[in-house]
Amino acid sequence: MITVSNNGRDYHWPKRPVVVICCDGSEPEYMERAMGDGLMPHLKRIIAKGENLRGLSAMPSFTNPNNMSIATGSLPKVHGIGGNYLIDPATGLETMMNDPKWLMAETIFASFQKAGAKVCVVTAKDKLRLLLGKGLKFDGTAICFSAEKADLATLKENGIQDVPKFVGKPVPEVYSADLSEFVFAAGVKLLKRDAPDLMYLSTTDYVQHKFAPGSAGANSFYKMMDGYIGGLDEVGCILIIVADHGMKDKHNADGTPDVIYLQDALDKQFGVGKTRVILPITDPYVVHHGALGSFAQIYLYGPSVDEAAQFISAQEGIDVVLPRNEAVKTYGLYTERCGDLIVISGGAKHSKVIGTSAAKHDLSGLDAPLRSHGGLSEQVIPFISNVKLKSLPNPLHNWDAFYVGCNCVEA
Repeated sequence: MITVSNNGRDYHWPKRPVVVICCDGSEPEYMERAMGDGLMPHLKRIIAKGENLRGLSAMPSFTNPNNMSIATGSLPKVHGIGGNYLIDPATGLETMMNDPKWLMAETIFASFQKAGAKVCVVTAKDKLRLLLGKGLKFDGTAICFSAEKADLATLKENGIQDVPKFVGKPVPEVYSADLSEFVFAAGVKLLKRDAPDLMYLSTTDYVQHKFAPGSAGANSFYKMMDGYIGGLDEVGCILIIVADHGMKDKHNADGTPDVIYLQDALDKQFGVGKTRVILPITDPYVVHHGALGSFAQIYLYGPSVDEAAQFISAQEGIDVVLPRNEAVKTYGLYTERCGDLIVISGGAKHSKVIGTSAAKHDLSGLDAPLRSHGGLSEQVIPFISNVKLKSLPNPLHNWDAFYVGCNCVEA
């Protein structure tokens, strides 16, 4: 057995493929409701021979930080990805955090490839592909591509070409359940053809933003997912299913978003230009959430930390306000990429989200009452395996997925 070291952990290379699915936005209730409705027989069978556990996500409970936590087996304080969006400490400019330069730790995939393993990474959106694929050499032992741009994949840049033909599906629309189905379909075919030692499949939460657990739209998605889970399990892999974060209703009784426009409130209290609210949920795909989430970074250019914290804490639906050093210690964040304050919203109904200024959020694309994430109430995630497990980390987190798959399987 080969041992692979990555970010302070040792992974004992198993004798069969380890496949981790990150089902984006998959609140545990989604699969529980679908199984209860008889729509996930393969998952029910898998759980009967394996485990159906709960874990926690990293904070903030957003896509990029948690995918990279899973991919590196570590917290944002190690890998550096604390959101989709930040103020660049070097320039002071707001920017996306999709460039691999922001990733400060080696992925598990790169470490395993260096040790001689074959790895496959398939993600829904291209925003994650470069981060997940950082350090991989496409020499025949690695594949990494996105469903979004599957038709552009090349042997040189992705380790594979003619992906739509191979998968047998056209390139799907970004805002669709088909984007996730493409990931699952590709994963099953790659596992059967290439028998990779490590595989990571990461979906999109388009469905979860639109549909609550147990709804027809959600159940249709999980019924589809179940068929591919069965296909993966049939190959004989060690299968671990987690999520990057959960998802909650974030709207009022009349269907309007339950939002505090924090930049507007701060401007009124302290003056324009004295504070800056950064929303790490912001990415190129805001149609289904309007860049409204439950976590924000606040930069101060005048008010003291105590003054700003006291004012923000008094706003309805604010759960947490912490200065940088306390936030870094509490949530394992990367110090140099934190604001002066971090703010987490939710409220009694876990429904409050944070916006910047009302005029800057285009909500015209919301065709259903807002569902979103980012807060503490979206930290609970499923942790499911098709094998019995032992000696698990406690508490259990989504970033433990590959460690568990390699080290915690009962003989």
